[in-house]
Amino acid sequence: MTRRLLPYGASAVLLECADLAETQRLRLAIQRSFEAVTEIIPGARTLLLRLDRPLGAGERQDLLDLPGVDAPPAGDLETVTLPVDYSGPDLSEVAERTGTSPEEVVALHTGQTWTVAFCGFAPGFGYLVGENERLRVPRHDQPRMSVPAGAVGLADAFSGVYPRSGPGGWQLIGRTDVTLWDLDRDPPALLRPGGRVRFVAG
Repeated sequence: MTRRLLPYGASAVLLECADLAETQRLRLAIQRSFEAVTEIIPGARTLLLRLDRPLGAGERQDLLDLPGVDAPPAGDLETVTLPVDYSGPDLSEVAERTGTSPEEVVALHTGQTWTVAFCGFAPGFGYLVGENERLRVPRHDQPRMSVPAGAVGLADAFSGVYPRSGPGGWQLIGRTDVTLWDLDRDPPALLRPGGRVRFVAG
């Protein structure tokens, strides 16, 4: 897919990217290179760019040609640590689907650094991508009507933590007591795009 730059109201543009990996690399490059961009809201294959002025023709072409940059090493960035009780109802199913044991699922989940690729679904919900895809599993065919706040799940290439109770179809492997969304906190969301997360058993 070729990148496309689409108008998005009077003070924003939408940059369509090839895939999630390109979206992540371009977000970092744009942060470093484009002063007119005041906010970047990433999606799985898009970047919504809020602007303080219209982009010139040259700048628009630069966005389409911009090479991405890799994220700094995990050790160079602040990391949120989330303790998890790994007794989720789908832990055994995830182990079966990935050809591992429940203990190995926990080791794989805690043994890598996760990056917040983008946020959505509910306030405070971050779509986390890991350093490998050994825990890649499908969503449930029939979503649960109620998933508790703090539930830790897996779906496709992502892991995530439900910030509040509600319906959901992810494979649930555990639960954390950490509050992901708090209006009395600044900012309210604990997890933000580009941030790093480590899960620990406990």
